[in-house]
Amino acid sequence: NNELQYYTKENAEIVDGKLVITAKKESYLGKEYTSSRLTTKYKGDFTYGRFIIRAKLPSGAGTWPAIWMMPTMSAYGGWPNSGEIDIMEHVGRDADNVFSTIHTEKFNHMQGTQIGYDITLPTAETEFHEYEIIWNPGQILAFVDGEQFATFGYSAAFNQDVPYHAAFPFDQDFFLILNL
Repeated sequence: NNELQYYTKENAEIVDGKLVITAKKESYLGKEYTSSRLTTKYKGDFTYGRFIIRAKLPSGAGTWPAIWMMPTMSAYGGWPNSGEIDIMEHVGRDADNVFSTIHTEKFNHMQGTQIGYDITLPTAETEFHEYEIIWNPGQILAFVDGEQFATFGYSAAFNQDVPYHAAFPFDQDFFLILNL
């Protein structure tokens, strides 16, 4: 994604029972920043389920923490054809909002068709919140602190111009990613 940081293991640690990912302004292997990204690929791959991640988000322009999922084997081809599930994204320059988004062959920002929702959350950077999806065949529901704010689903009437997987490729294993 042409990100400005280099990911290192040293930027992730457990402090008082909590995972802490730290970004640092430091030169490392051609990048001006370091951070960390944790994935469950080949260690925890999922097709459907309920995922709840409790997090307090960093503040400041330039940060873009995310709790998201990518396909393990990309059954329908490279991005965005095999899908992406953004459980939570928080763009640091937009401090009071969190987003949940899906990316697919039919629905993506390159075509101006991306499907996403946001919710106002003024304490995202100062308090812990629970970010959740319930992923079932044909539907993904997104929540913050138990409040549903997004529904993603397949509708045969709405998507009859493309194969099922082009609109909703979420019938394969995905892995979880946490990054800053």
